[in-house]
Amino acid sequence: MSLVFRETRPEGEARGTLLCVHGFPESSHMFGAVLEAAAAAGWHAVAPDLPGSGDTPPDRPQTWERQVEALGRFVEEQDLGPVVLCVHDWGALIGLRWACDAGPAAVRALVISDSGFFPDGKWHGMAKAFRTPGEGEQLMAGFAPEQLGALLRGVSPGMSDAAIAHYARGLETEEHRLGHLEQYRSGDFEKLEPYEGRLAALGVPVLLLWGADDQFAPVAGAHRFARELPDTELVVLEGVGHFVFDDAPEEAAAAVVRFLGRLA
Repeated sequence: MSLVFRETRPEGEARGTLLCVHGFPESSHMFGAVLEAAAAAGWHAVAPDLPGSGDTPPDRPQTWERQVEALGRFVEEQDLGPVVLCVHDWGALIGLRWACDAGPAAVRALVISDSGFFPDGKWHGMAKAFRTPGEGEQLMAGFAPEQLGALLRGVSPGMSDAAIAHYARGLETEEHRLGHLEQYRSGDFEKLEPYEGRLAALGVPVLLLWGADDQFAPVAGAHRFARELPDTELVVLEGVGHFVFDDAPEEAAAAVVRFLGRLA
């Protein structure tokens, strides 16, 4: 399956490629401001909709491993070359596994936002419910498009109507919703044990971009990344929760572009 994606290109030759990978329940739409700002700064920027999200149809079984494979195929199909990888939420669990598997030749730098990549990680309460048979199906039913706006605005007051409409496309059928449950239920953090030390071994610069009020991936995770990775810069956006690219799009985009400026 080919992934639907959005991209921006600069005038003239690009200084590099920024690859942005979304989390749940979002889509490539979350990176709109980042894509525009990156292109204005001279970068080619690309954001796919992963299987079952945005405009890409489900491709079940939608496990963590198959999402990593889908991202890898996308990079190859688009011939992206070495990328600056920008990841958020589930996009980090998917994208960072791909980066470690692909190796330093495939990745110039990392932007990690509001997630984790630790074998001793613990899921937050909603994710635990998704991972529980029966309870997860009942909870996911509340993510149907007609309820999604109220749910997301409860944790992301700045999320736009256009964003919610795009995210709803990835939840509009039972097939979509079951695919997301498969993803969560395959998300055993013990699977990251073989990856211990491999993220640091990439040896690339890392921007840690976090919402100070994130209730799903608290800022303590950013500080742990800063301790474990060799070349990090931490930017914490005050008054912002988990969905930093929706609640503070201009601030988040500016932080990413400043970081890109270090790499040129």
